[in-house]
Amino acid sequence: MNTLEFTRFRELEYAAQEAINTLCTNLTFAGEDKRVIMVTSSHAHEGKSFVTLNIMRTLAGLGHQVVLLDMDLRRSQLLSRYRVNVESDTKYGMSHYLAGMCEVDDTIYSTNIRNASVIPVGREVSNSLALLSNSRLDAMIRELRDKFEFVLVDAPPVGLIVDAAEISKHVDGVLLVVKYNEVSRRELAEAKLQLERAGANILGAVLNDVSFDSLSSKRYYNKGYYSSYESASAAAEKKSASGKLKAKLFGK
Repeated sequence: MNTLEFTRFRELEYAAQEAINTLCTNLTFAGEDKRVIMVTSSHAHEGKSFVTLNIMRTLAGLGHQVVLLDMDLRRSQLLSRYRVNVESDTKYGMSHYLAGMCEVDDTIYSTNIRNASVIPVGREVSNSLALLSNSRLDAMIRELRDKFEFVLVDAPPVGLIVDAAEISKHVDGVLLVVKYNEVSRRELAEAKLQLERAGANILGAVLNDVSFDSLSSKRYYNKGYYSSYESASAAAEKKSASGKLKAKLFGK
């Protein structure tokens, strides 16, 4: 059996966990037709993988069977960033399946998080759009719907490549992660427009990397601001001191 172990996945602070809890509650009340959720951003390094992984862990902790699909086929950093140990004889992943080299069950890895499974990217490729455009992705999503309660898709940024827009055609809804003071209103509008042109159903946005003192506690509790925690990816890459993050959920 394929297994995968996260060795760098810290527990969240109290306020951070409450933020993720609220986000997951909103997702569970989005309806039975919102079970396949894609998470993306306008640019790289906005925290989309961090958000996706913590949604996975929280939903799994609530007893839901969850699978996370790593679909950043060109430049995935999920496994290396969280120091993932993989035990498998074949080490198949998403790219292998889309290329017709294996079946869905060959790509599913159980994890050291109860109720949570992961489909890793496999081998990074340069012709990702060609793989994403074939019918195998749609077949995989249909099969995973029958096996899991929630399917979370960690997609590449919308930005310069069209992979995220192509993937969005196969999901029930999209969460757009936005890093505070890093993305302009124009860039965010362009990302939203690109997804909508592909027919994506944008469920909302998560505002990430907001300093704790930048919002008053009144606005925090009354206007839907939810605390998140330090960016694990940023801390790992920059080796900076711990900081506070916040997230804001818009939409339904």
